[in-house]
Amino acid sequence: MADLQVICINKPVHDDRHEAITHLGGYGWHWTRQQVVQMINNGTNTFYTMVGGKRANVGVVNGSHGAYVRTYADNVWTDNLLALDECAFR
Repeated sequence: MADLQVICINKPVHDDRHEAITHLGGYGWHWTRQQVVQMINNGTNTFYTMVGGKRANVGVVNGSHGAYVRTYADNVWTDNLLALDECAFR
């Protein structure tokens, strides 16, 4: 199992907080949200962000429109993924 840092995301409209993340990326990888959800649920890989020097683990949330990813730090669900830059590679 690898512990992978998420450094960027892709959304249809990056600044629209209501649009879902479609892809997540890191050093040497770029996967769909569905692939990341499956890896987390299967225990294949773990994911995290580093924002302001603080680690936040990425977890899966089952919402009314299906599974999505969100960060979890200090026992609180956070929006650290939305603070990341757009991935240059698609």
